Amino acid sequence: MNKVKFCLVGAGRAGMVDARNFEFNIEESEMVAVVDPNEKNGKEAAKELRAEYFVDFKEAQNNIDFDAVCIGAPTFVHAGAILEAAKAEKHIFTEKPLSITVDEAQKIEKAVKKNNVKFQIGFMRRFDENFLRAKKLIEEGAIGEPTLIKSVGRGPGLPPEWYADISKSNGLLAEVNSHDFDSMRWLIGSEFKEIYAVADNFKVDDYKDKYPGFYDTVAATVKFENGVLGTVDGCCPATYGYDARVEILGTEGMLMIGAKEKNSVLVWNKEQEIVQDGNTSWRALFKDAYLAEANHFIDCVINDKKPKVNEMDGKKAVEIVVAGNKSIQEKRPVKL
Repeated sequence: MNKVKFCLVGAGRAGMVDARNFEFNIEESEMVAVVDPNEKNGKEAAKELRAEYFVDFKEAQNNIDFDAVCIGAPTFVHAGAILEAAKAEKHIFTEKPLSITVDEAQKIEKAVKKNNVKFQIGFMRRFDENFLRAKKLIEEGAIGEPTLIKSVGRGPGLPPEWYADISKSNGLLAEVNSHDFDSMRWLIGSEFKEIYAVADNFKVDDYKDKYPGFYDTVAATVKFENGVLGTVDGCCPATYGYDARVEILGTEGMLMIGAKEKNSVLVWNKEQEIVQDGNTSWRALFKDAYLAEANHFIDCVINDKKPKVNEMDGKKAVEIVVAGNKSIQEKRPVKL
């Protein structure tokens, strides 16, 4: 195989970021089909991607040949779409979160192994040059032994309303902070042992009666199996911009990843004002990382390699999210 043909399942925001990379930015891949139950969105995406539009996955299978799927559908659709693609023996690139439940994640693990397909989940921070440099510095002992990791994950605006239903999304901990949990686990090199999370709805009055389990702000304390401590701070809508930062304290120093600023240009004017552009979008901040992870997946499919971030990593993120939501609901620490 010298070119990977894709079917996009779900033409959502993140799915289209991935699909545009596969169609326009990587020579060894192309989009040939788009599946979306929303005919308007699906047809618009198909036109842009120079692909054919289908209402469902089976229709696409029956009418066009493709090697892999790119899943950008809503979270509650992920498990079903992944299992269907694995059964059809299609390689799978999916946006996070992997699934809603741990049971679904375990079924996905089995299906991927049984059908011998490549699987990669879109934890793009692992392909970001700053996170990669931080990982290397930690492994080289630049800050001694890590003792505490703090991660901030805040999104500027609310996703679609289905996200407010925790049973369909697993809430903020899944939709935004899955990235924090995965990158923390990867940087520290240890599994989660315990989580204690508190959360509340401070901003979205419209959801207080309709979705009583919804929360827009969360603070979680975690402990890893190797003893390292951690905190996750999440908010959506944060309103002011997209904010993704990590700080790691070690026995011999500290390390920081990420910044509030969009770039290094700063204006300090005669009115004694300091002006600098802030980050407004995850699509801009991690643009290169999204392309790098897409290139990695294509390399794995064409050259028969195992993706660096896979279904097991997706399952681990689901496990900590489910435990975190349980902690919020039961107001107590939860062990994994």
